[in-house]
Parts: sequence; structure tokens; C-alpha cells
Amino acid sequence: MTNDRRALLLGLAAVLAWSTAATAFKLALRDLAVIQLLAYAITTSAIALVGIVIAQGKATLIPQYLRETPLYFLIMAALNPLLYYLILLEAYDLLPAQQAQTINYSWAIMLALLAVPLLGQRLSRRDLVAVALGYVGVVIIATSGNVLEMQFASGLGVALALVSTVIWALYWIASARNTRDPIVSLSLNFLIAAPVALLACHLYAGLLPPSGLGLAAAIYVGLFEMGVTFALWSTALRLASNVSRVGNLIFLSPMLSLVFIGTILGEAIHPATLVGLALIIPGVLLQQSQR
Repeated sequence: MTNDRRALLLGLAAVLAWSTAATAFKLALRDLAVIQLLAYAITTSAIALVGIVIAQGKATLIPQYLRETPLYFLIMAALNPLLYYLILLEAYDLLPAQQAQTINYSWAIMLALLAVPLLGQRLSRRDLVAVALGYVGVVIIATSGNVLEMQFASGLGVALALVSTVIWALYWIASARNTRDPIVSLSLNFLIAAPVALLACHLYAGLLPPSGLGLAAAIYVGLFEMGVTFALWSTALRLASNVSRVGNLIFLSPMLSLVFIGTILGEAIHPATLVGLALIIPGVLLQQSQR
């Protein structure tokens, strides 16, 4: 099998796994508090990522990286997974899955906005059109199409979903300049975050889950939203001779996610969600083509 074919298969596997994340979040939150889901998922992901690092023979890099730049990794762990997933899961707890996941998908457009003050970039006409498309789509989704009335299923949930895009964009900007091994770096983030999340869970909700289903869903989230899937995606990009060919697979994710949300969670997909997504995806594509 050629490297490009392997890259395509690994990329498709990663996209399929990420497409189930919104459904897994909502299933887990039926039985778990947000802080419980966060703690179990982060711990699972930390174990999985360290296992991958050990299998790759790179375990010695974990303490080496931490000694070199401890403050950097403390900040990165605070951004992702702690703050990002705490805020995102709170949004999922308050909103229908289709709204939370689609609004969160606008993070790439937020990235273009934050690149102006943080990286000194300018917004071109394409960027402005992308931003306009993306956030008109967000308003349509958040209001279920009732744009003039501006009524939300949860105003706080929409605000949290938007804040999660800010945190993820900040994390992306900070990690893009990190030249270290990406999987080792991510494993270190999760190793730092896991005891913090477990302590918070113990203090505010208790560590024992109310049912096996909630714990199973949390473990699934840790493996297939946070941990193993990142390794698959990173490997796919490394193997591909044309990175954009694999990278563009990510645009399958929101539509596949709606299929799982509709069939497994039983959410009726609102036409406004499809209209909003039809605006957000072109906005993201336009913004990426500009870059």
C-alpha cells in the first residue's frame, strides 16, 4: 500500500471518529456531570497518548520537553484540554448537539480574526467575506432560523460555544509555532491536565459515575475525540505527499456528524442548521484558500 493510500485511509478513519464526537458528548452527558465527563475523558486520553508515545520509542521526550519549557506546557494544558473541553462540554449540556457542534466548527474563522492582533496579519477582502459568511451562519443556527427575533435555545450555551472557538484558535496559534513532536507534546498536555481534572471532579461531583454507560461514553470520547484520533490524523498528514488532499477530508465531518446526531440521538435536524452549515463551510474554505 502506498503512503498516499495509507494517508487517505487514516485520514478518513480520523474524520469518521471525530464525526461521532458530538453524539458521544450528548450520550455521556445524560449520565455524567460535565466535570465528570471531562475528568474521565482526559484521563483516558492521557493513558492512550502515553501508550502511543511509548510504542513509538519516544517516552524520554516527555520529561525532556517538560524540563525545557515547563511554563509553556502548563499554559497549553490549561488551554487544551482543560478550558477548551470544559467550556465546550458546558455548551453541549445546554444546546442541542447540532447547534453546539456546528457553531464550534466556526473556530477556523475565529482564527483569522485573532491572527490580526496576535500575528500582525491583515484581513483581506476574502477574509472579511469568510467572516461574514461564517457568523451569519452561526446566527441562523443559534436562532433556529428566527434571525429577526434573536431568540436562542440557550443564550449562555451559544456564548460558551463561541468562547470555545476563541480558546481553540488561541491554542492553534500557540501550538503552530511548537516545533516539537506533536503527539509527545499533546500527551504532555493531557498528563498535566489529568490530575487537575480528577481533583476537580472529586471536589465538585464525585469520581464514581452513576452508570456504566456514562463511563463507557466518556472513555470513547477520550479515545476518539481527544487522543488516538489526533495520532491518526497527524500520521495521515505526515504520510501524504499532498497535505491539502488529506486536510480537506475534515469538511466531511460536520455533515457526517449530523447524520449520527439524527440517527443515534434522535434529534430532528433543523433546516436552519443545514443553511447555517452551508454558509460556515464556504467561509472556512475561503479563509483557508486565502492562507
